Amino acid sequence: MGTTEIYLIALTIILAVPYAVWRLARTDRFAPLVVVQIIGGILLGPGVLGAAYPAYYAFVFNPQVIAALNGIAWWAVMMFVFVAGLELDLADAWRHRGETALTAGCALVAPLLLGAAAAAVLLAQPGWIGPKGTYPQAVLGVGMACAVTALPILVLLMEKLGLFRQPLGQRLLRYASLDDVAIWGVLALILLDWSRLGRQGLFLAAFAVAAFVMRKAMQRLPQDDRWYVALVWLAVVAFGADWSGLHFMVGAFLAGAVLDARWFDTARLDAMRNFLLLTIMPVFFLSTGLRTSFGVNGAMVFAAAGVLLIASVAGKLLGVHLAGRLLGWQRGEASVIGWMLQTKALIMIIFVNVLLDREVITAQTFTALLLMAVGSTALTTPMVRPRLARLARPTVH
Repeated sequence: MGTTEIYLIALTIILAVPYAVWRLARTDRFAPLVVVQIIGGILLGPGVLGAAYPAYYAFVFNPQVIAALNGIAWWAVMMFVFVAGLELDLADAWRHRGETALTAGCALVAPLLLGAAAAAVLLAQPGWIGPKGTYPQAVLGVGMACAVTALPILVLLMEKLGLFRQPLGQRLLRYASLDDVAIWGVLALILLDWSRLGRQGLFLAAFAVAAFVMRKAMQRLPQDDRWYVALVWLAVVAFGADWSGLHFMVGAFLAGAVLDARWFDTARLDAMRNFLLLTIMPVFFLSTGLRTSFGVNGAMVFAAAGVLLIASVAGKLLGVHLAGRLLGWQRGEASVIGWMLQTKALIMIIFVNVLLDREVITAQTFTALLLMAVGSTALTTPMVRPRLARLARPTVH
């Protein structure tokens, strides 16, 4: 067969297998389709099915097909991160800055510290730090991965649980939005390359000027033109960030964060996010699974994932409960918020993909973090439903 036919076979597998499992097994109660797609990528990749049937893997996912899939995955994830940046309502967070800063800070710092402590022990062993990474960089990167909350997946789960338009849902968006800003800031710090400091300074200076001009121009453009210009803006900023030694996904987030979501039709923005999740993000999830590796020791990778999962979950719950105690929340709120903020899939996967691209971590570390992200996200819905039901019950005096 030619490359085109094999490529279409790969696309059929990518789109059909996770959907069939999700629909037939009715996993939505504990794992939304996005989680099934990520797990499907791991199972279809070289570490599981590829190891059992190497001929299948070599035929379907040959270098030409993988190169084509990677091109789609890059553009898909750039657009998705751009939309995530666009939807950050920093003005709302500023209006509630005291409560938001305290809660978001506690929810970020506690799992970061616990995750970094676990990473400090794990990364002392050979095989976990990438050839271009340093020990402090890798420890901070793994710790931050444990602290991440995936805003797009949080929105998806809130819609399923009926929280999105509720006051509690808006609070969750504020906390996660502020943490999103911190996540990308820490990523830029981790990737700071002193040999390219001049380029990075030039990029940031040019970006600040260009963002000011773009904001002025956007307000004068017709609605339809804003979408097209925004995509051009996305490509240019992503290129500038990658050229400077940061990463194109850092640029994609910045490109969206400096624009206001109110300049775009809300229905079309929602439709674009759903379109990306339906059509091309599955390619990104599969390409992510293709990068997994159990090369050091399969059991050790799973053990590392378990330790990081405990650090991540315990840290997030500890931080949110501390904030709830300081702010005087009603009984049960901290548990619901703490478990809702456990959603890590997607943004954390993007975060650690960047670390892997820059060779700060190895494929084994990436795999452990990917398993941790899937586990954390899969726990969210089943843990939240009963707690949310108890929270909704009227208090009996």
